Amino acid sequence: MPRLLGVEIPAKKKVAYSLRYIYGVGPARADQVVKEAGLKPDMRAQDLTEEQLNKILHVITEHKWVVEGDLRRDIAGNLKRLQAINCYRGVRHRRGLPVRGQRTSTNARTRKGPRKTIGVTKAAKE
Repeated sequence: MPRLLGVEIPAKKKVAYSLRYIYGVGPARADQVVKEAGLKPDMRAQDLTEEQLNKILHVITEHKWVVEGDLRRDIAGNLKRLQAINCYRGVRHRRGLPVRGQRTSTNARTRKGPRKTIGVTKAAKE
């Protein structure tokens, strides 16, 4: 398995699909990297030489794209800042509720988690 930017990319997949395993590289950027590095689109990741891996790294650094650890750190910092200033979005992140105005009376199960059924208990007789 080839390693790029500290990430093991799948060897059996085509290069454009393997590059997507790097956090911050999506379909469009992966295709752009393959094109600019001068690789064949149907080439598999296991067939990459050391020189071709260096070309891929060069393309990513040349564009100054923020990927992997730096991008994760930036996003986490943004969320921490929102939570620290107690803005609406920060409070929603802290409570694990939808942030962008979605309804929550129904749906929103992805953010809220599974339903917590609250049962009614009978009052004890004295």
